[in-house]
Amino acid sequence: MLDVVIAGAGPNGLMLACELALAGVRPVVLERLTGPRTDARANGLVGQVVRMLDRRGLHAPLSGTDAPPRPAPRYMFGAFPLDLTGLVEDNPVYLLPVPQARIEEVLTGRAAELGVDLRKGQEVTGLRQDADAVRVSLANGQTLTTRYLVGADGGHSLVRRITGIGFPGVSDDAFVFRTAHVSVAAEHLTADAELIVPGFGALPKRSYVRTERGTIVWSPLPGRPALLHVTDTCAPEDRAAPMTFTEFLAAAERVLGVPLPALPPEGDGPHLLRRLVGVNTRLAERYRAGRVLLLGDAAHVHSAMGGPGLNLGLQDALNLGWKLAATVLGRAPVPLLDTYEAERRPVAERVMTSSLAQLALVRPGPEVTALRAVFGELLAAPGGTERIAHLVAGTTEGFAPDLVIRTGTGTHRLAELTATGRPLLLDLGGGFAEAAGPWRDRVDVVTGTVVTGTADGTDATGLLLRPDGHLAWTGSGVVPAGAGGGGEGSGGDRRGGHGADGLRTALTTWFGAPLPETEAEPVG
Repeated sequence: MLDVVIAGAGPNGLMLACELALAGVRPVVLERLTGPRTDARANGLVGQVVRMLDRRGLHAPLSGTDAPPRPAPRYMFGAFPLDLTGLVEDNPVYLLPVPQARIEEVLTGRAAELGVDLRKGQEVTGLRQDADAVRVSLANGQTLTTRYLVGADGGHSLVRRITGIGFPGVSDDAFVFRTAHVSVAAEHLTADAELIVPGFGALPKRSYVRTERGTIVWSPLPGRPALLHVTDTCAPEDRAAPMTFTEFLAAAERVLGVPLPALPPEGDGPHLLRRLVGVNTRLAERYRAGRVLLLGDAAHVHSAMGGPGLNLGLQDALNLGWKLAATVLGRAPVPLLDTYEAERRPVAERVMTSSLAQLALVRPGPEVTALRAVFGELLAAPGGTERIAHLVAGTTEGFAPDLVIRTGTGTHRLAELTATGRPLLLDLGGGFAEAAGPWRDRVDVVTGTVVTGTADGTDATGLLLRPDGHLAWTGSGVVPAGAGGGGEGSGGDRRGGHGADGLRTALTTWFGAPLPETEAEPVG
C-alpha cells in the first residue's frame, strides 16, 4: 500500500510532495499531462510565502540570486497604490516575480532530488475509500491503493466532486478579463519602463489603473514579451469564439478612452491571447473527508487580483505536509491532521473577502468612484496601510520572525536552520535543550544567541518552531498576536507556560509522545 497519493503536479502538489519527502514519506504524484504546461499562468509570488520558500532554500533558485528576500517598497490593493516605505519595522509584503512555469520547473527538480515518484500521463478517474485506505482508479485501468489521497487537481477538482465535498460560493459574470502578450515601440516607453499612452498618460509597471470603464495593468517582463491585462464589462457576442488581438485592443481603448500603442508580440511563441468571462469565488465546505484531503485551488478559488492564489495554495502545502507526514509515520497526536483545516480554511475565507473587496473597488461606474474616495481616506488613516499590507501578504499569526543566530559553528540566518523541514528548538540562553531530549528523534535543537532581529519583540530565551515556520512555544516571553488573519501556530493555552514544563507540553501537543526514558538523551 502507498502512503500518500497526490492528484495534480502543479506548484501546490509538488510543494506538498517535497514537504512529505523531507519528512521521510515518499509520495506518488499523479499528473494527467505528459509534459510541461504551455499556457501562461501566475507571474510571481506575493507575501509571506516568499519568506517561507526562503526557509526551504527555494528562494535562491527561483530568484536567481543568493540575496535574502527584502520587503517591497510599494504594492497595490484594488487599484490603490500602497506606499509601504513607512512600514520600516513591519512590512510583510515580499515579492518574487517569477513565472509559474519556472516555479514548477524548480519544484519538479527539487522533488526529483528528494526521490518523489512523479508519474505523468496518469489521470485520476475515480476513487473509493474505507476506514483503512483509498483506492484510486486511473484512466489506464490501473488502481492504486493508498493510505491518504490529496486532491491538488485545481478548481474543477475531480477528487473534490467524487468525494462529495460541497463548493459553495458566488459567480460574477459581469467582468471580462482579457490578457495578451504585446510588443511596444521604444518611443512609448519611459526610462523606467512605464508605458506612455498618447492622450492618457503613463501606465506604471505592474499596477492596476482604474478608469470609469474598467482597469488595465501593464507588466513588462525581463527576457519575455510584455503582458497587458484589461478588465471591463463588455463581453463579445460569441463567447466561444477565440479572442483576436483586434478585440483585445478594442477593450483597451474602451477602458482608456484612447488607442493603445501596442502591437502583437514579436518572436516565437507560444504567446498569450486569452479571454475569461466571469469570476468564481468558492470555498470547499471542508478540507478533509476521511482519508481524502483538498489542497490549493481544489479547496478555494477566487479572483487573481493582487496575486493571492499561489501564496495561499503553497502555504496550504507547507501547513499540511509535516502534519500528514507525522500522521503517516505514526508520530502525530490524534487531532493533528484536523488542525490543517482549522488553521487554513479561515485564512482562505480572509483571502476571499479581500478578493471580493478588490473586485468591488475596481468596478466601473461613478458610485464606485465615490466608494473609492471614502476607502482612500480610510487607507490614509493611521494604521490603514499596515492593515491592508498584512491582508495582501497573507500574514498568519505566530509566523516566526527572521532572525540571525550566532551558534558554535558560526552565524546563520533562520532560513539556513529550517531548510531540513524539521521542527526546530532555538535555545537562546534559556537552558531548554535538555528538556527536548526525549524528542531528539524528530526535533532539531540549536543553541545560540540572536545577532539580528528580535523574537517578535519579546525577551524570549527559547523558541520552538513548527516545520511550517510558525511558533509552537516561546520561553520567557509572550508572543503577541500577529496582524494577519487566522490562528495558525498561535498555540494559545496549548503552550502550557514559558518554562521547561511548557516546552514539554508544546512538544507533546505538536510532535507526539516523547521517546521512552531508555532512549531519551539530552541534546544540544
